[in-house]
Amino acid sequence: MLLSDVVLLDYKRCNRRPFLDFYGDPNQQEAQRDFLFKLREENKKQVLEILADSFYHQPETAFQDWQTSGQETLALMEQGVDCILNGVLWQTGLAGWNLPFSVRETVTLLASPSLLVKQPGSSIFGDWQYEVVSVKLGRRPKPEYKLVAAFQAKLLALMQGSELVNPRLIVKSRSEYRINLTTWVSRMEEILTAVLAMLISRQEPEVFISRQRCNLCQWQSFCYDIAQEQAHLSLLPGVTPSRYEVLKKLGLTSLENLAQGNHFLLAKELGKDVAFDLKKQAMATLYQKPLLKSGSPASVLETIPTAHREIYFDIEAEPERNLDYLLGVLIVDYQQQTETFYPLIAETPEQEAEIWEKFLELVFLDPHAPIFHYSKYEVETIRRLAALYRTSRTQEQLLLKRLVDLHDRVTRYMILPTENYSLKTIAQWLGFQWRETGVSGEQCVCWYDQWLKTRDRDLLKAIIRYNEDDCRATYELKNWLVQFLSSHDPKTEQHLHQVQSI
Repeated sequence: MLLSDVVLLDYKRCNRRPFLDFYGDPNQQEAQRDFLFKLREENKKQVLEILADSFYHQPETAFQDWQTSGQETLALMEQGVDCILNGVLWQTGLAGWNLPFSVRETVTLLASPSLLVKQPGSSIFGDWQYEVVSVKLGRRPKPEYKLVAAFQAKLLALMQGSELVNPRLIVKSRSEYRINLTTWVSRMEEILTAVLAMLISRQEPEVFISRQRCNLCQWQSFCYDIAQEQAHLSLLPGVTPSRYEVLKKLGLTSLENLAQGNHFLLAKELGKDVAFDLKKQAMATLYQKPLLKSGSPASVLETIPTAHREIYFDIEAEPERNLDYLLGVLIVDYQQQTETFYPLIAETPEQEAEIWEKFLELVFLDPHAPIFHYSKYEVETIRRLAALYRTSRTQEQLLLKRLVDLHDRVTRYMILPTENYSLKTIAQWLGFQWRETGVSGEQCVCWYDQWLKTRDRDLLKAIIRYNEDDCRATYELKNWLVQFLSSHDPKTEQHLHQVQSI
């Protein structure tokens, strides 16, 4: 059995994934997403930028032949080179690892740290040893990064016959962290034990859908179909892995049970507000009824302005370049009965300033039109662009006052019978369909990257269509909210509560 640092990382994120990678039907896997390839390329670029002024070596053989690549890495370490890029470490057997059971199966442990850097010390090579340097794209030192670095550091120490050396972790901002192995080796070995136990026993973990963690997984559709078939509670917004454990302890593992569950017991375990939200979410989903979470319909309606001209705004960005390359603006004029979409797009990164100025000219043609959007990102972007391109403070504040974040209104005041509160999920529940099917904002990031390399204008057109549909979906949602709140009968919720209490 080959157990790598990648397997540990995957297990920490989702314990089903290594099981499916080992024993699942490969035909059920989806193709890897373009965005995943892009992230890997960005990570390679990130490491090379760190090494820009350094001389380094690397194994000549690709990682796919890890045994040969590992022998080449070992030879470089014996030579005492200063720095090794993409070195390969491996060990057959579990000698030196603190595991609470013996394993009959032959296990090989494998790791490929970003860098191995020579340090003074004592090892089987002489008066030097190597330290692990792990380079990650994340903005902060996540627990899974520390876990992997601890695994790599212990494997390295066993191979080079040295004391454990706290590895270094470098994140996107180039901030460096030392991983305390006193804490992380024991945690890592607990995870290693759990992975081995699962794989040896071939015990398939329960499905659990987490929108954020499942997003780039090739088993996402496979697991999602199972979760739907089981009506699994992880499809209910607000049910996190830790809350699900509490629900299982209380025997609340179905929508019906949760909707009817004892509120006081649930509140005792999860807190009053979480218990209230989960029960109401279960009721909304069970009866497929949108419900008010708080406030009266009239008071919520007051937070959603209506005007004879309204603006719907959505942004496409390229995080790696810190670039907002498309400012999409849909202007709806009720008096003229027109809907006009303006795709303000930067065909090169240098044109960001130009589209920002065009955006300001456009939205200030009517300085009183409310600007609807669906996330905090639009607010953050306006502040970033205003600061970057020296927009006057007065103009920036006038603009910010006109913004209406419908995501805030929905999540603060509404409970919807949807699996999550993304614009795409809610708008599709309302019947809206995107012309670019199966596309996400992440795919647009990849398309824009390809556009810059190929100048294939079809890619730009696809991005613009996607962005326009985001604006139109926001428009659809705003209209539905106004209609719902204008006609909502509070007796609906009272009736559902009465049904549940029968």
